[in-house]
Amino acid sequence: MDATDDTIREIFRHTRVIACIGASPRPERPSHFVSLYLKARGYRVIPVNPGQAGRELFGEKAVARVSDIDLPVDMIDIFRRSDRVLPVVEEALDALPGLQTVWMQIGVQSAKATELARAQGVTVVENRCPMVEIPRLFGKHWTRSDGLTDQIG
Repeated sequence: MDATDDTIREIFRHTRVIACIGASPRPERPSHFVSLYLKARGYRVIPVNPGQAGRELFGEKAVARVSDIDLPVDMIDIFRRSDRVLPVVEEALDALPGLQTVWMQIGVQSAKATELARAQGVTVVENRCPMVEIPRLFGKHWTRSDGLTDQIG
């Protein structure tokens, strides 16, 4: 079942920390500009990319793997090919006990990863982009600040 608009609204209202899987330092890459967009909306974005581990991206130190993250993460945003999603989701479910949402970017889907995450009570969104969904559902100037979220209905 595809995520409803109400489900996606709730995800963005309650999410604080997002791990960007496949984060890139290259400004032309979707993982880069989507991460910057999320950061500008008030989310903390943790970059995950083995080739960038230890470097700073989006104001955060990049890590090689999801299991290297040492703070609670609410959502993972996956910028990987569909055939590489299942191991990422398996690792995230194991390493991130408070994980609430698995988000797969436009063009990314995995029935097995979706089934596994949902079986553990994690919300899954496939084939969508937060940079499209946030302005569509909240307006283009919405940010994840405490004062504004209470006003969104």
